[in-house]
Amino acid sequence: MQTAVKKRVAVIGAGISGLSCATHLQSLGFEVEVFEKSRGPSGRMSTRQGEGWSADHGAQYFTARDPLFKHALDAWIADGIVGRWNPRIGVFEGCRWRESSSNEPRYVANPGMNMIGKHLASTLTLHLNQTIDQLVPINNQWQLGSNESGLFASFFDFLVLALPAPQAAVLTKGLPSEIQEICYSVKMDGCWTVMARFSERPSLPFDAAFVNGKKISWICRNQSKPYRSGHESWTIHASAKWSQENIELTPQEASAQLLACAKQLGLDCSDAEISIHRWRYASGFTNPSPEFIFLPEFKLGLCGDWLNGGRVEGAWLSGRKLAGQIENI
Repeated sequence: MQTAVKKRVAVIGAGISGLSCATHLQSLGFEVEVFEKSRGPSGRMSTRQGEGWSADHGAQYFTARDPLFKHALDAWIADGIVGRWNPRIGVFEGCRWRESSSNEPRYVANPGMNMIGKHLASTLTLHLNQTIDQLVPINNQWQLGSNESGLFASFFDFLVLALPAPQAAVLTKGLPSEIQEICYSVKMDGCWTVMARFSERPSLPFDAAFVNGKKISWICRNQSKPYRSGHESWTIHASAKWSQENIELTPQEASAQLLACAKQLGLDCSDAEISIHRWRYASGFTNPSPEFIFLPEFKLGLCGDWLNGGRVEGAWLSGRKLAGQIENI
């Protein structure tokens, strides 16, 4: 009896949506390869490592509402990968502070937000440091090429783009116009993020805070999260509006403005060691939400948080549900 040939899938992007899609397809018997331009998986669920310190500088936490995602969350908790975070949260609004009234359970990965990505990627064939810049449809299959390696010899039956919409738009130039229209239909904003390492803990009465009406939208003490060690470190996210309006500032210029704003809020970083990161595509999503996009005539799918509400849960569900569509072809 002849063994059926496994269908092959290429997933471009090793963020939470791409990894969710890839792991489920692999569990269904597909042969999956994931291509990622960075040196590690996780996308915006990232943790910056320094000498004696670390800081989550992308997604800060996540919530769970969908039963399918809750099932995955329960498994991560059982494996010790995820824990509940119970911070003291402040809110700055109308030039004054108040306590947050939100009591929705918040979860973080341990010991850094990148651990979920590392966990999901651990069983996958993962090609890191590969900037895919060629998509070649040939004989009802896909061939890929990267800036670093040129054309790969492999051919794939399906292609998944788990990328921010603007990056997917650039990559699909030359493909049918309907793909371009989908990608260009979404506006995504960037985010400037500052990480401050202190020798002593700042005397603030909260672990994290939502900030309204300022250049900064969020500040967080990383050591308030479970299993964090090392020197005291804080993450400062700029607002989406300010970040996008100032996305082309130099890191030094952006840092100076955000640190001045943080000082006004009571977080004086004058004696802190500072790092800064620019997320060029951090937020933005379609409304209404299609969850994912699958074009069976091209054997091409798109997934990501921008297609499903802009949250970590939405990203995971986007990839998971796209995998279910590919299974049925």
